[in-house]
Amino acid sequence: MEILHKFNIILHIVAGSIALLLGLVALLSIKGDKLHNNSGKYFLRFISIVIFTGLVGVFIFGRNTFLLVITVLSGYVSFSGFRVLVNKANVPKVIDILAAIISLVVLLYFLYYFKSIGMIWEPIIIYSTAGALLLVVIYDVLRYLIPKEHYKKKKIWVYEHIYKMTSAFAALLSAFSGTVLEQYQPHSQYIPSALGILIILGFIFYFYRFGLKRLPKP
Repeated sequence: MEILHKFNIILHIVAGSIALLLGLVALLSIKGDKLHNNSGKYFLRFISIVIFTGLVGVFIFGRNTFLLVITVLSGYVSFSGFRVLVNKANVPKVIDILAAIISLVVLLYFLYYFKSIGMIWEPIIIYSTAGALLLVVIYDVLRYLIPKEHYKKKKIWVYEHIYKMTSAFAALLSAFSGTVLEQYQPHSQYIPSALGILIILGFIFYFYRFGLKRLPKP
């Protein structure tokens, strides 16, 4: 069992490291071109391995339960960010609603668990991570109230894709730096998240101002 546990950890670390590199390529490459699309596609594949090994670590090997929330957060925003790119519409789909419900149930389970064992992690990390997941789930439910034509015309799906995929990258980076630079917690965890927010705001402003162009006109 110990060998399987170590193998799971190694696979988790390797997949996470590759996902980070692919996510960085996707962020830096021209949006919509072949390099961006391919790096994003493989980013999703490797983050799926990270999510799976993370869930195995929590439920089978009894690892830190807080990792469950980070894993579900990165997993859900990755899934939802991919789905919005596929659908480009806010028409309710069973698979999307089911994913939101499962994520919410996991979050409620964690909050119950967290209350029963007391505060053993930094509050800023706990509340920000749980709040980020709750915020995305609530939005994904309420977005169905947006008029479909308005959603499509204003390309709201692009803003969603920017936020969710960058959030997935930031969550992965936060988990990585928080683990590698454990002695610098909570700074090593919230700084990558803050950096992710700045990147999101930058991309959203750029898209709002210039659209999906390679370079803005002078």
